[in-house]
Amino acid sequence: MSSVQEYRQYLEQGSYVAEDVLATALYMAEKLSRPLLLEGEAGVGKTFVASALAEAMGRKLIRLQCYEGLDATQAIYEWNYQRQILTIAKKANEHTPIADKDLFSEDFLLKRPLLQAITQDISPILLIDEIDRADEEFEAFLLELLAEYQISIPEYGVVKAKTIPLVILTSNGTRELSDALRRRCLYHYIDYPDAGTELRIVRKRMPDCPESLASQIVNFIQTLRKEDLKKTPGIAETLDWTAALVGLNVRDLGDDVELIHNTLLCVLKTREDIDALPVEIVSKLIAKSA
Repeated sequence: MSSVQEYRQYLEQGSYVAEDVLATALYMAEKLSRPLLLEGEAGVGKTFVASALAEAMGRKLIRLQCYEGLDATQAIYEWNYQRQILTIAKKANEHTPIADKDLFSEDFLLKRPLLQAITQDISPILLIDEIDRADEEFEAFLLELLAEYQISIPEYGVVKAKTIPLVILTSNGTRELSDALRRRCLYHYIDYPDAGTELRIVRKRMPDCPESLASQIVNFIQTLRKEDLKKTPGIAETLDWTAALVGLNVRDLGDDVELIHNTLLCVLKTREDIDALPVEIVSKLIAKSA
């Protein structure tokens, strides 16, 4: 069994800068065979945890992106009705009787992400992304999987997991999740990183960025997050902005404030936030973060 330190190393190998508490949460999720619910604001890196871990561990990543209206046929399984109809027609033409069990067998079963995850020969990482975007009713479909790692299919029977996947759920907190779902999961909250951690992320993900510029970028973003914004910039926005500035050969944020203002389209994602930060305000924020 891997140690907490090994999980931290896995994340580092996947270019994810993690604190010990997250590595501990992942280790305990694997050791206890319990799903891990990662909650936090959009853009703090919740989804990247799963992809970084899968890459470093060499495990298959199976992702279910949640959205309003998601149901079992899209998330768990569906019957191949076209193939069933063709089989019925063929048997009828041959005057061969056909039973329900012949039509509702594995050969006609279309496996969606949740069923795929428990039928792998090698344990995968299952990412159930943005569970809070799905309808509350959809959570009921998950409970059997999260608690017992099996799926009941009325026409077929119970499918038990070949291997236990490492299940990671993410939530942006747009709605309250049910107590039943929370009880089945371990829990960790991911917040925006502090300046030191964010600088490590920038240096690791953007090695071509000069160290002095990286520090200025991080300090500016940290200051910007304290402003009254409609959409607070996340780590992805920090990295996008860094890439843009490096591509424009910027060496110091104070050299051309108007240019810096124009590049904030990488960071600010609403008209209200852009309007609230004219060049004059940006200049003051640069000075304040220096």
